[in-house]
Amino acid sequence: QVQLGESGGGLVQTGGSLRLSCAASGRTFSPYDMGWFRQAPGKEREFVAAVTWSGITHYADSVKGRFTISRDNAKNTAYLQMNSLNSEDTAVYYCALGRYNYGLASSGTGDYSDWGQGTQVTVSS
Repeated sequence: QVQLGESGGGLVQTGGSLRLSCAASGRTFSPYDMGWFRQAPGKEREFVAAVTWSGITHYADSVKGRFTISRDNAKNTAYLQMNSLNSEDTAVYYCALGRYNYGLASSGTGDYSDWGQGTQVTVSS
């Protein structure tokens, strides 16, 4: 069974940046997709970004141009660089490991089989 651990969350001012990390252990990291999702209070969990084992990326429209997802397969770690943060980015951020190795960078929660505990990101004005 894989274990995922997120880090790098915190409090940041509007316009600031944060870099989230997600370390995986217990299962081969590649060739599965890695995804980042977030959930704000009172809202459903939503897709943020995903990356295939070969580096193909997919972003939600709300973060495109501001967030960058990447992965280091040798380190079993995925990253989410978040720039130009605003209050709407406030949420708990979760990383997830893909269920399949189709290389689709899926945005669907059902396509991910393992989830981290989440890390809080709070953007203050």
